[in-house]
Amino acid sequence: MKKYLPLILVSAFLGIAGYIVFEKKQYQASGKSEETFDIGTFKKVRSCVRSPKFLKQLKIPQPVIIDLSQKQYKGIALYFDKNFKRVLHFKQWEQFEHFSTYTLDKVGNIYLIPTPFISIKPTTFNLQKNIYKINTQTGKLSIWMHFDDVHPNANNPYGLNAIAYDCDDSTLWASSIDESNYENQKGTLYHIDTHTKEILQKVKGFDVLSMTLVKSQKGKFLLLGSARDNALYAYAIHEGKLSSQAKKIFELPSANEHIRKIIIKNKNTLELQSISFSYSLIAQSADKDRNIYEIYFDDKKKMWTLKNEKK
Repeated sequence: MKKYLPLILVSAFLGIAGYIVFEKKQYQASGKSEETFDIGTFKKVRSCVRSPKFLKQLKIPQPVIIDLSQKQYKGIALYFDKNFKRVLHFKQWEQFEHFSTYTLDKVGNIYLIPTPFISIKPTTFNLQKNIYKINTQTGKLSIWMHFDDVHPNANNPYGLNAIAYDCDDSTLWASSIDESNYENQKGTLYHIDTHTKEILQKVKGFDVLSMTLVKSQKGKFLLLGSARDNALYAYAIHEGKLSSQAKKIFELPSANEHIRKIIIKNKNTLELQSISFSYSLIAQSADKDRNIYEIYFDDKKKMWTLKNEKK
């Protein structure tokens, strides 16, 4: 019996390990997060941002949809009126090519993030180094801030790629992924004073694809969708500064999906819109369809769960 004891122990160990791996896969497949990082309970609050003032001057009624899809209009288009059948699009809004996302501020300025689109042109890389702005009064589009340390290239044409406005101090949070590749995550997060354009903080080492801010009873957090994996992360913010490390709080069911948009829907509920992303132009431009998930934080169980999914 003794001579078989090592074999029995090894078999038992492998069986336990296999069970753990199986349970882990089942847990991930259920849409639940293994992580215990708790951002606390939160709710949807009215945002401080306002619509551009030039819309009122043009007698364009609310609500207005801001469209960056590039399907019919290059740059940006605003849809309004019944069933959003009418469109406002100035030719001047096409001069900097294509945009991927935007945010507004307290007075209605629109800040826009660029994106490479379909194919690379001689001007593509320079366009990815700027945050753009549509003036709330005039509707004129211009370069708002240029980043000398952003260097997109043929292997990774993406530069700046996500943005969020902070109502507490009228600052912007922005990110770039130009230095990253399949092996190395070298993205940069910027915290920017909108009045002086001073960079208040720069954090390197995380590839951000989307971001939004949330407040809970535990504090203030910057939520991040990762360009590297299928997870949602959170940075704690203390006195206007990011904490030293982002914490994972949820994983999407599929490893091939990346969170492109984060929306606070209701109390303890987030909507996550996902796309395929691989640091190339194909996934980002050839297929614009997104999967949409709702996730809910159960404060009693201290666990995120997947509420529903829309393909």
